[in-house]
This record gives sequence, structure tokens and C-alpha cells, in this order.
Amino acid sequence: MIPRFTMRQALKDQALFGATLAGPSWEGWRVLLIAVMGERLTPRERKLFARFTGREREPRQRIEEAAFVIGRRGGKDRAASVLATYIAGLCDHSDVLAPGERGVVLCIAPDQRQARILLDYATAALQATPMLAQLIANRTADALELTTGITIEVRAASFRRIRGVTAVAVIASEAAFWMDAETSTNPDTEILNAVRPALATTGGPLVLISSPYARRGELWNIFRRHHGPNGDQLILVAQGASRDLNPTLPQRVVDRALERDPAAARSEYLAEFRADIESFISREAVEAVASRGVFERAPLPNISYIGFVDPGGGSADSMTLAVAHKEGGRAILDCIREVRPPFSPDAVTKEFAEALKRYRIASVRGDRYAGEWPRERFRAHGIEYRPADKPKSDLYRDLLPAVNSGLVDLLDHEQLTAQLYSLERRTGRGGRDSIDHPPSAHDDLANAACGALVTALQRPRWEQPPVGIGLSYVGDDAGAKWIEDDFMVHGPTANWRQSLRRSDNDSVLARTGGLIG
Repeated sequence: MIPRFTMRQALKDQALFGATLAGPSWEGWRVLLIAVMGERLTPRERKLFARFTGREREPRQRIEEAAFVIGRRGGKDRAASVLATYIAGLCDHSDVLAPGERGVVLCIAPDQRQARILLDYATAALQATPMLAQLIANRTADALELTTGITIEVRAASFRRIRGVTAVAVIASEAAFWMDAETSTNPDTEILNAVRPALATTGGPLVLISSPYARRGELWNIFRRHHGPNGDQLILVAQGASRDLNPTLPQRVVDRALERDPAAARSEYLAEFRADIESFISREAVEAVASRGVFERAPLPNISYIGFVDPGGGSADSMTLAVAHKEGGRAILDCIREVRPPFSPDAVTKEFAEALKRYRIASVRGDRYAGEWPRERFRAHGIEYRPADKPKSDLYRDLLPAVNSGLVDLLDHEQLTAQLYSLERRTGRGGRDSIDHPPSAHDDLANAACGALVTALQRPRWEQPPVGIGLSYVGDDAGAKWIEDDFMVHGPTANWRQSLRRSDNDSVLARTGGLIG
């Protein structure tokens, strides 16, 4: 990479980016961008640099990686667009690109919509002056081709979709919030591992620009290792509150946010990693209890099953079903179903009811906050719907020791395991913990599976079978066994005891006092 103009020249010249990051309010960003390109700072700029980075001096050589941990409304997207257009339009990359090879400045964000914001800013920065506007060769929805042989391209953060390019730079926006909204997968480590090889032959910089979140993930790891004087000099880490980088943001906006939710506001506006959020369960623990290659378990004649439903309204959340049973003190997940929106709630209820009947389940538990419609629709299809005794946060809490102890057996389901290990534990103002999915993610599969597994684990040894169960466990501790009742049919609960007596098991019922479990 050979600059045709230094970053300082580009930021000062009105024919280049002088009008894009102009004035005192953009001074902090100008200092950081100049330092990224390895240029010398003035004594005044060096003081500002030390304030953001904890380092006395700038690196004085172009950095390999950078992480800018900046509060909301701190000008991240505009600053990132200037860096992208500078590298793409004002630097010569012929020394690292083969003849005819087109290099890419790759801008990645949590989703395609957010990524296009960077492209819009980059286009505006180039169109601001006649000199830069002539560099534009073509503009599409996701790419800006320049006459320099470089394309500024935006993509959603997915480790499966960012391969196969030769990148002269990678700008990673909001890296603390990379998560696939549909699957709740996409670990940031895998994404960065996928993009680094794209920079291997060009030596271009990898720059993460994001607001902070929890104390985990790649952004936190880079910050923890390299912020301050002891960090790698070629890995530049800066931290700045919203008003540090954008003094025009009214202080009252920050103050009101701090009054409403201090923990969230300190992260959003003061750029502090949240100490009240931590990972709930490790990825290794979840994967250790997943049976690889087992995608569903067929119903068996000597098993009593439990079903749990997480209803969805058909427009935003998925509707999910899980079936589990208890075996030898362990909870076994047998079946998991998900229907993503949009869908007809009645049609999905009918489909789930048929699946429940395959496992001889006539009474299913479900989320108590779904209202009355699940009860009505499941009843119409011959299934009793009972609200869960506990909220999902408590169910997640109860599942943790079972997973860590190996007392559950999951199916080979990538989205389910991803939703489980992405769960977060949050500490509220009153000190009470809650467990839920991260922002912009989902836990519909995890909720259903957890409800079925925890209910199975906590099922009493002796309990009356639900309506319609054709197999029941009878007997005392010494002589307990499964018996099949050929006369039992889907019908009123009152029929089950009479039907069992017709099956010549009166002696067993007498020994147990009529208890069926």
C-alpha cells in the first residue's frame, strides 16, 4: 500500500476529505485515523491520543489491527467510511495485487442494512468534491467500484459469506453485536478467522469499530490484551465515550439514559464493557451433551414423554416444540421442531399436535405469556395446553447444573446448541439475575428444549399419566414395570384407572395404592 496523499493531507485538503471530518468536534477521529496510517502526531494530538489509547506515543508505522471501542452516536460510521475511501481511492495497491486482480476494501456489519450505511457514507464522501467524485466507476446496492481498481464492498457478518476475496483492508462495524438473527449463530471469532487470510498477501489493516457490550468475545479480548502501554504496538486499541468523539451530542441525552438504566447507558454512551452481563453456559458444555449424528429419536412403546411449546404469534418469533423423556436419571431430548415466521398459528398448532400424538402426549406445557390462543387452538386439535410453572429464565437456571453434570442428552441441532451457549446472565438493579438471549437474537428453540428437559428431570417418580397415554409405569420400587393397556384410548381422564383395571394388573395397582407414574 503506497499512499498518494498522507492521511493528514487528505483530512486537511478541502478537495479531499477536509469537509467530511472538519471542525473541532472531529479532532479525536482525525488523530486516530492519522495514527492508524503510521503518521507522526503533533504534541497536542499526542495528548489526545494518550487519552484514548493509554499510550504515550503513536505507533509511527501503519498498524496491522485496530479496535476502536466508541460510544453510541460517536461518529463511528462516518469515520469508518473515510478510512475505507482513503485506502480504496487514495492509496496505490499495485505492489500487492497481481496484474488484473481487483482488490476489495471489505466492510462488514451485523446485517446487510447496517453495512450499507457505511457504503452510503463512503459514496457521500467521494461525491463531496469533484476530484474524488471522478474516482467512482460504478455503484450497486452492495459495492462501490473505483477507477483505482479497488472496490468498497459491504457484507453482513457471516463467516460463510466473507471468503473468496483479496482484501486490502477490512472494516468491521459493531463487532460486539455480530449475531445471525435467524439462527443465533455466528461467533465473532469464526468471522475474524475467515477474514484474516483475505489480508494475508496485502498486509492491509483489520479495523474493528464498535460500541462495547459484554466482557466476552473478540472485541473484549483485543481490548483486554492490547489497550494501554503494554499492548502490541501494531495493534492499536482506543476507547472513547460518545461525547469524547462527538462533543455535539447533548449531555442531557447521556444523563437521561444514565437515570433510566445506568448499566446500559455506561456501555452505550461511556463505552464501558458491561460487568452485569456474562455468558450463562459454555459452548464446550453444551456440545459435550449433544449426540452427534442423532437428529431425532422415534417414539418407543415403553417411554412416557413430555412436550413443551414456545408459541409464536406468526410475525416475529418462531413457534417451537420439544419432546423429551427421563431415563435413568437423565433427560433425553427426542424431538425438536421450529416453524419460522410468517406462518399461520392454527396450521402450526395442528402440525405440532400431530407430532405430540405420535409420542402419545395429550397434555403439553408452554410459555405462560402467550395468552389464551395456544390453549384454545391446541384444545381444538385434541391437546391440553398448560402454562409452565416457571418463567423461561428460571428454566434456564435449572438446566445449567444438569448440562454441566452431563444429565441431559441433546440432539445434533446446530441452531439449538448455538442458542443455548449464546444465552446471557444479567444482573438487575435489585441484584436479581435473569437469563435471556442477546440483543437481536432468538431463543425460541432453547426455550422449548429447556422446558421439556427440565420438566422431565423434575418429574416425580409417581404421577398420574396424562389423558391419552397408552403406556403407563406402575408398581412399587421393587417390582415396577411398564405395562401396555390395549383398552386405553384418547378420552376423559376418568377412564384411565378403569381401563388399567381391565388389563389384569389389579395386583400391581393394589401394591402401589393405585399410583401411576
